[in-house]
Order: sequence, then C-alpha cells, then structure tokens
Amino acid sequence: MKKIFALFFILFASQYFAQDITNNPFGKGIINVISKDSSWSSKVAFRFQTRFDGTYNFADSTYTDRAYVRRARIKGNGYAFSPRLKYKFEYDVHNGFVLDAVIKWNFVGNWSVWFGQTKLPGNIERVFSSQKLQLVDRSLLNSKFTLDRDAGGQLRHHFTIGKNFLVREIFAFSQGEGLNRKSQSIGHGYTGRIELLPFGKFNKKGDYFAADLKREKTPKLMLSATYDYNQKAERLRGQMGDYLSDGLENSDLLQPSSFRDLESIFIDAHFKLRGFSFFGEYVNKRTADGSPLVSITEEDGTVVNQYYYTGSAFNLQMGYLMKNNWEVAGRFTQVTPEAITLYNNINQYTLGFSRYVVGHNLKVQGDVSLSQEATKDNVVLFRLQTEFNF
Repeated sequence: MKKIFALFFILFASQYFAQDITNNPFGKGIINVISKDSSWSSKVAFRFQTRFDGTYNFADSTYTDRAYVRRARIKGNGYAFSPRLKYKFEYDVHNGFVLDAVIKWNFVGNWSVWFGQTKLPGNIERVFSSQKLQLVDRSLLNSKFTLDRDAGGQLRHHFTIGKNFLVREIFAFSQGEGLNRKSQSIGHGYTGRIELLPFGKFNKKGDYFAADLKREKTPKLMLSATYDYNQKAERLRGQMGDYLSDGLENSDLLQPSSFRDLESIFIDAHFKLRGFSFFGEYVNKRTADGSPLVSITEEDGTVVNQYYYTGSAFNLQMGYLMKNNWEVAGRFTQVTPEAITLYNNINQYTLGFSRYVVGHNLKVQGDVSLSQEATKDNVVLFRLQTEFNF
C-alpha cells in the first residue's frame, strides 16, 4: 500500500503541476514552487536507479547475474516562513520506509541546528548522495564501517580564516541505533566532525559530490576528521548491522553489561582540479570497553557468540572527466577486521566509466571489480547502472 500511495502521489503531482514539468530540466523537480509572498517553497523530485550485476567465480568458473531496481525514492526540500528555516525529506519507495525527515534552522549568523532523522556527519563517501557517486556504488569501507543515518540533533557552524580558508564544525547527538528506531535506546551516539578547506569553497558544493563536473579552475581541497562514540550499541556495526539479540532464543538474557561502546575515527581528503578528482578515506573502529566478542549462555547451556564488526579500512579513489563528459575512474579498498572477530580481510580493485548526460541527474555508469577475500575464492563483479533524477 505504501508503494502504491507513493506512485499515486507522483502521478497526481505530475498532472497538477504539468506546467512546471515542461519548463524544468532533469534535477529541477516534479514540483518546484515558491509562494507569491516568498514565505515558503517546495521542491519534490523522484529518482531511480536500474542495475545489472554479473558475478564470475574463478574457482569453479561459474557465472551468475541479475537485473533489478537498486533505488527508487521520492525526495523534497524547501523552506517555511523564511529561507533560514529549511526542511528535507526522502522516502524509499522501493523498500517502503523513511530515509530523511529533518528540519534545519539557521538561528543566528553562521550557526545552524538540525533536528530529525538524516545522515550523520561520518566518512565523506557516505555524505555523498547515492545519486552523486563516481562509480556504481560506494566502497566496502563504507558498507562495513559507515555511521549511516540516525535520529537526533546536529549543531553546525562555519567560519573563515583570512580570505579563503574555510572551517566547518559539526556536532551530532543521536539515538545511536540507526534508521527508524521507534523503541527507547539504552545508549546514545555522539559525533563530531571538522572540515578544513584551505583554498575556499568548491564550486557549487563540489566538495559533497564525486567527479569534477564543475571543472575547478584552481585547486580545491577538503581535509576532514570525524570521531564517533556509540554508547551501548545494540547493533554489531553501530547504526547498522544485525542486532546483538539476533540468534538468541531469549533476548532477556542480554544485560546492559553485554553491550559494548564503539569508538570510530574517520580521516578523509577530497581534491579536485580541471576534471581530475581524488578522495581518500581511513577508518578505525574499536570497542572502548572490552572485547568485540560477546558470549551469551542460553538457558539450555548453549553458548552463542556474537562479534561486533571492528577493525580498520582505507579507500583510495580517483577519476578524470574528459571534455565530452565521459569519465574513467579507479578505486582500491582494503578492509582489515580485528582478528578476534573472525571476519575476513578483503582487498577490492575497481575500474569504472561514466557518461554524464545531465550531470548526476541523468547518467550511465559501469564498473568491474576484483574482490580478494581471505579463505574465499576470487570473484569478479560486473555492474551497469542508469540514474534518472527528475
């Protein structure tokens, strides 16, 4: 019913605001209106990604593939009363749940407060929208260690040193359990991030999307660091992953002392110049108060072991955008979980291409990856994806 309602809404909006659609190119939204007195604005858009995956296993020479919808979302933003009071929402039509629902209030000068559910200020690759990626999808560093989205509040501030040196600070207080958590949490998440831009702002927010589509004429660089403390994490990856209670016949066996506090440190850099782009990321995640191994004894004497996903990883990615809007990009990712967790080390090498028809709003991307995972056979993954953002 949720998906049917969402599709009905899109069709209704398409008819009602037909005059806006004919005038708006890709990325301008199905609905894009401002009130006559400029007291409010609203933009509503729809985007989807279609994908093909092919997988080849070297050991037994087997090949499998699939075609599917990777993402389909309704998203919107605008302001109420004044441009200083903004809002953003995003709904996952494909899976049927809310991603973003957040209010952003610029209450004085360079200070803003956000309240609601949205992305935490984690690694740079996660801050990039999935619409605005340089390769078909994010790296293994992100899928294993990202902070993802959470509900709570964020305090944001920025200032400039001299003429160009921009500094941005972000502090977040969140529930610590990830998306759409309705029950009470036994702990909370605390996140701080600082971003340094020594050469000033990127052109048109280019620091928050991959590929140098704006073809920066002078060097642009952002150096960033994030610290996150997730108190009494109930999920094995913090805001993501399975719950510690999964696999237990009786979740009441879990005591507050069973849960661990997770500490994460992210360091990243992002650079662009004349079509060339590069970003690198490093993450280290540890349990702050004991081993990542949690052993629970069931009432029948069975011992169930659960492991928090801790360890480190780094990711290096670069690309070059040619004048005809074709881009070639490459990535290397290394994931090294702590030995006690029994998770495998992984190296992945990726080479990809993109054809940007209307920037990140209308594009075709493909890539091929070689994954080398300890104790497992080498695998080659072929992917082709289209992106439409109305």
